[in-house]
Amino acid sequence: MCICGNEFDFSKCCEPIITKQKQAKTPLELMRSRYSAYVLANGEYLVYSSAQHNRYADDITLIEEFSRSVEWLRLDILHVKGNTVEFKAYYRDNDGIQVLHEKSNFIQEEGEWKYADGTLYNAKVERNLNCPCGSGKKYKKCCA
Repeated sequence: MCICGNEFDFSKCCEPIITKQKQAKTPLELMRSRYSAYVLANGEYLVYSSAQHNRYADDITLIEEFSRSVEWLRLDILHVKGNTVEFKAYYRDNDGIQVLHEKSNFIQEEGEWKYADGTLYNAKVERNLNCPCGSGKKYKKCCA
């Protein structure tokens, strides 16, 4: 299973995109590869896969520091429509399990999909859903 939660092995799913051996064919593929890059703390790829207007080399270190400071748990794809992917990414930090809920927009630049921008939503882990840690228990009976 890939880091992004896809059923394919990492070497056949996100790794070729992150290592630039192949291009993401869809916004969803790019979204999945970007999540995997966060798990791997690969700030260089995350900046590279951003649209030109959002690409800042200074962000590489900040991304890598954040990514290494948390434990990434899971990616849930909620909705895909056209160039937009809505997702929830779960991670654990010093304050417990957090959720990043975003609707991301993607554009093509020179034939490649790039992350353009996104809308963040206030979100928390729902008490009655399965715990993002993967225990199989309800969140309220596990990590809450």
